[in-house]
Amino acid sequence: METLEKDRYFMLEAIEEAKKAGAIGEVPIGAVIVHNDEIIARTHNLRETTQNAVTHAELMAIQDACDVVGSWRLEETTLYVTLEPCPMCAGAILQSRIPRVVYGARDPKGGCVHTFYELLSDSRFNHICEVTEGVLGEECGKLLSDFFRALRERKKAEKLAKSNDK
Repeated sequence: METLEKDRYFMLEAIEEAKKAGAIGEVPIGAVIVHNDEIIARTHNLRETTQNAVTHAELMAIQDACDVVGSWRLEETTLYVTLEPCPMCAGAILQSRIPRVVYGARDPKGGCVHTFYELLSDSRFNHICEVTEGVLGEECGKLLSDFFRALRERKKAEKLAKSNDK
């Protein structure tokens, strides 16, 4: 299987995780970590469910992958994530030595791979990552925009219902 074909396949798996997040009211972001063409970790955002700021999909996938390989070094892995990582997740990616990151959509409000900073390719760190962006980016972006549109509509309807009750 070619690299692009693999990237699309594994990003579809991350999208499935993102859909699980959206189904439970979480921001639909999913992540998978692959080692030797096999998924060793798959997760999705759980920040609202856990009320824990660090339960981003990437961080939980890193933790699960470390458990699988028995090391904090994830040197022969690829992380697939539906949204450009934030600064916290980018830091964890660097610290865990993941050599390659593939993401779908850019994050205009917090992305730190290309949008605000380029943390994963900054040579001042002792580790840098190969990054591939935009794999199934439209699909990833649509999941997010549909989720936030529905959230805004629900909040608007709740506000209207509240004002009608007065």
